[in-house]
Amino acid sequence: MKEQLEQIRQSALAALDAADTLAALEELRVKLLGKKGELTAVLKMMGKLSPEERPVMGQLANSVRADIEAELERRKAALNAAALERKLASEAIDVTIPGDAVELGHQHPMNQVLQQVKDIFVGLGYTVVDGPEVELADYNFTRLNIEEGHPSRDRSDTFYFDDNDAVLLRTQTSSMQIRFMEEHKPPFCMLAPGRVFRKDEADATHSPMFHQIEGLVVDEHITMGDLKGALIAIMQAIYGQDAQTRFRPHHFPFTEPSCEMDMQCHKCHGTGEVDGGVCPTCHGEGWIELLGAGMVHPTVLANCGIDPEKWSGFAFGMGLERMAMGRLKINDLRLIFDNNIKFLEQF
Repeated sequence: MKEQLEQIRQSALAALDAADTLAALEELRVKLLGKKGELTAVLKMMGKLSPEERPVMGQLANSVRADIEAELERRKAALNAAALERKLASEAIDVTIPGDAVELGHQHPMNQVLQQVKDIFVGLGYTVVDGPEVELADYNFTRLNIEEGHPSRDRSDTFYFDDNDAVLLRTQTSSMQIRFMEEHKPPFCMLAPGRVFRKDEADATHSPMFHQIEGLVVDEHITMGDLKGALIAIMQAIYGQDAQTRFRPHHFPFTEPSCEMDMQCHKCHGTGEVDGGVCPTCHGEGWIELLGAGMVHPTVLANCGIDPEKWSGFAFGMGLERMAMGRLKINDLRLIFDNNIKFLEQF
């Protein structure tokens, strides 16, 4: 039996060393150590030995089993390591190869201008606020002193949600004036940028959806001179010290007195003509309307619980798209919404 055990040891170690796959290794394990394996078959013969021989043969059999198990683990580890090396070699990354260039995006040109405008106003002490795009007519019209029957409340101008015209897509961010004054006591300066909706035909300077920036200042002794000075300073900060602007008298129900502010057309430089024809950007006017403004109507202040005898203020609403057109020299407002990559990449 001793010779038989030694023979099993030698042949097993040689076979294990020659095994080149994990499957072959597992097959040898079953052949040698399984229930019907060679070593197990020899151990079943232990009962035929004399009491003196059994301890000696038992110790030798355990030694053979231990050697076979140790070789099994060694070869298994070696085969696993070799497999890992092959995998690493096949998946290796050559760090010397130049990587693919990653294109970095940038803000939409309109958002670039919006951020610049917000930075200017925040630097002047304004608080930037946001509000709902689906608005109540009470905030959008009534409390802004826009009474029933006013043309802007007509269904041909405004997108309503119900038959009684109580809920609508806001036509102006002026509704945030009311919401802000309900929750804050003067003095204050606020700025409300956001999307607004009107039934305008789309052309070079109009869109049924556009962005407005509404501003409001309320304090003691505010005058029209404060309004004009603030707007001129803001436009010069946006367009440069050479920006040409003008004020025209106008009428708005929520301000009195009221005005509109225009900027000289960047396409025709105020001439109204381009290449011998009418300028397509300003329609021959030479000027582009930027905003409406005025002194806050006393009724609007009173509607929000602010004493118009003590407090006064000014308000303005400017179109962001038109500001972007002037700031970035864009000739057609519709380009801002077309999502044309070649156009957007210019900015």
